[in-house]
Parts: sequence; structure tokens; C-alpha cells
Amino acid sequence: MATQLLRRPACQILSHVNPNPSSLLSLARAFSSAIAPIRATLFPGDGIGPEIAESVKQVFKAAEVPIEWEEHYVGDQIDPRTQSFLTWESLESVRRNGVGLKGPMATPIGKGHRSLNLTLRKELNLYANVRPCYSLPGYKTRYDDVNLITIRENTEGEYSGLEHQVVRGVVESLKIITRQASLRVAEYAFHYAKTHGRERVSAIHKANIMQKTDGLFLKCCREVAEKYPEITYEEVVIDNCCMMLVKNPALFDVLVMPNLYGDIISDLCAGLIGGLGLTPSINIGEEGIALAEAVHGSAPDIAGKNLANPTALLLSSVTMLRHLNLHDKADRIQNAILNTIAEGKYRTADLGGSSKTTDFTKAICDHL
Repeated sequence: MATQLLRRPACQILSHVNPNPSSLLSLARAFSSAIAPIRATLFPGDGIGPEIAESVKQVFKAAEVPIEWEEHYVGDQIDPRTQSFLTWESLESVRRNGVGLKGPMATPIGKGHRSLNLTLRKELNLYANVRPCYSLPGYKTRYDDVNLITIRENTEGEYSGLEHQVVRGVVESLKIITRQASLRVAEYAFHYAKTHGRERVSAIHKANIMQKTDGLFLKCCREVAEKYPEITYEEVVIDNCCMMLVKNPALFDVLVMPNLYGDIISDLCAGLIGGLGLTPSINIGEEGIALAEAVHGSAPDIAGKNLANPTALLLSSVTMLRHLNLHDKADRIQNAILNTIAEGKYRTADLGGSSKTTDFTKAICDHL
């Protein structure tokens, strides 16, 4: 916001000083570069993470984005303060900067320590995961008209991490749903719909079976819906939702749901447009904290081979720029990415091409 407010009077003043467009452009760039950069935390992540994070840095440099990265890596030992390989200092960096970007992080299954992604969500109170899901021009899939948003409650539900053994051979996992968390994510979903010109919010649930937990979630959604009469509100059972999404995704606009359902539905929606490698994601926390992320895996089998597709992390970085109100930069980068994919000359293997990560990144920079 500060960047935009400062640039506007600069352009107005310069237009009266010198009518030469090239002079105006060079002066405007000099004025823009003098503005203090915004500090953001960067987690390159594991596997292909450092390679695709490098792509983001190159594209940001080419687009002259005023971001100064503060990089933090996953540790090789468990930090007792976080009970995971994420250090306390890295979490403090996100709290201090208020914004960050995260590459893929792998958590070994069944090793007895806390998930890296769960640690970030819990410690930073990232209560809403937002995934825009839209068809990419020029990249053909089964559907051409996907344009929806999944908003997932991020802190509780089946992912509360409360499991124990009742007796030998019997384990129990607790699903936690609270009024506070449900109201918070519902309020965010309706506010998002209103501010982005969306017309419908669908609450996804299984209250016909889990009457207490999902019933409370729906009660909170209904309560918030009453404050937004201009937004159409509906409730859809999750299994029916999956069928409807596969048959006709255009039936949905904004979907809000508890944690586990959000994990499933958001990946299903990614499949509609070509996969997780094309899907942006951002986590919203209290006090304005935002952590954008690539939601695909760390792909250790191709790590270091210059084969990774950086699109998901690049598009996620675009959502981060929009959160910072740097909409002009976000538009330029997004258009460069979409034009590169639509052109078809430079595509990584997962998109049906044979380009290297560096070639694909350079093509995006050239489109800038």
C-alpha cells in the first residue's frame, strides 16, 4: 500500500515536469527503487524446494519487486521449543516480518516428531488456508471453466494431533471443533467472497453423521451468513460435494470447510486444473500474518536435476504480493507465468514439455 501511495503522486508530479515518456519511466523507476524494500521470510524447503525458490528470486528480481528475503532452512535436529525440525528463530522471523513464502517441506511418516506444516500452522495460528483454483489459459484439461476458491480451517478438526492408545490394538483420535475457530474461518470466507466479488459460499460438512462437531461448524456458518445477505449461502455434504465437483465444478464459487475436508477437497480441485504443480496457496493468520506456500511434495527423486516446475510457488508468491497490496507487480508476474505456459514453447516435463527449470524461469523473465 505504501508503495502505491508513494508512486501515485510521483507520476502526477513527473507528468508536469517532463512530457518525455522515456524520461518519466526512468525517473519513476529511480523513485521506486529508493523506497525501502519489504522484508519477507523465505523457507526454501526440502528436495526441489531450493531450486524453485531460486526461480522465485530470479523472477522477483526481473520484475523489480521491492522484497528483501530473510531465508531460513529446516534444521537437522529437533528443536525442543517447537518439537520439530523448524527452529524457533524461523518462526520468530515470520512473526516479525508478518509475511513469508514456503517451499515444500517433507515430514517423515511415523517418525514420532511433529509435522513441519502442522508446526507452522499451530505456532503462527494460521487459521485459514486459501487456495484459488482456476483453469489456466492455453493449458488443456478436462475442464475449461474452473474458477473457485477453497477456504480450509487450518488449526483443529482431525488434525488437532490428539491421539492415544485406549488398549492394545485400539487407538483413538479426537476431532476438535470450537465455536471460536469456526466463526473465525466462516467470517474470513464471507469477507473474502464480498471483497472479491464472489456470489456464493458453500459450507462443506458431514453433519448428518457427525452431528455435534460438524453441526457446530454449520451453526457458526449460518450465524455469519446472516450478516452477508448479498452472498448466497448453501450447505453441501462432503461426499456429494466431491461428486458435484467432478461432474460440474462451475457449480461452486467459494467453499469453506473444516480441516480434513479442506485437505481433501483442495487437492481434488487442484486435479481439475492440472495438479498441485499449478495451484497457489496462502495461509492467513491472526494480526495480518500471511504465509504463502507450494502445496505439492518435495519430489526428492528429481531434486537437484533442474527438472522441477516452479509454477505453484511462483503463483503462491503472487498471492503474497496481493496480500501486500503490490497488485501491479502481482499482475505482471502472473501474466508472464500464464503467457509462458500458454505459449507452450517452454514447459517442464509435468506440463508435457521438456524444458529445464532454469529455461522455464528464463522464459517467464523474458515475458516480463
